[in-house]
Amino acid sequence: MRKNQNAKLRKPEILENYYQVMIEEGIEGASIGKIAGRMNIHPSLIIHYFKNKENMTLELVDFLIDKYEAPEFLDFGHIDDPRERLEALMETIFSLAWSRTVDPGLHFGFYYLSMRKPEIRQRFEKMIRRFRDYLAGELAYYRSAGIIGVQDVKTAADTIVVLMEGLEFHAHFLAEGRPFEVFAEAARKVALEMLQPRDSERLEAPQGERR
Repeated sequence: MRKNQNAKLRKPEILENYYQVMIEEGIEGASIGKIAGRMNIHPSLIIHYFKNKENMTLELVDFLIDKYEAPEFLDFGHIDDPRERLEALMETIFSLAWSRTVDPGLHFGFYYLSMRKPEIRQRFEKMIRRFRDYLAGELAYYRSAGIIGVQDVKTAADTIVVLMEGLEFHAHFLAEGRPFEVFAEAARKVALEMLQPRDSERLEAPQGERR
């Protein structure tokens, strides 16, 4: 029992330090020895918990997914007005804070690793699908409330994910010194415009679909 308790305490600490070493050294440059040095512990302790670097990398992916899916980011149940709730959602997912939940360099690095390692691809695919399905559920709610007109909420959610992910590419390659927030705001407006009902599509919310 005590061994399991120690693992629950130490493994997240080791993974957080692995994450920081990766930011500083890159994915290929991070090593068990460097993590141990950063923590001032013996490398054998890391091996004791994870056995090898590959296992530790897979657990780091899960650790970062937990960061990405932190419930406090997407908890809008306390907002009763559907339009305010939609605005809060869009402000959040197109914010710099959301985009940098995970360091963008590591985000791209793990994207590369997902092309080579099926275990990492499966984890990231599951994460993105869960987020897309969450968005689709939110959009269905806003549609039932009569504030958006899009009928295919799954495709709309896919498009929003594409806009969000594209922001980091734009910030890295095309920003030309302009701040991230300029393009995040433009993407947010594009998403909202896509969702808005046209005059012929305005909906009345069915009573049974309101939350």
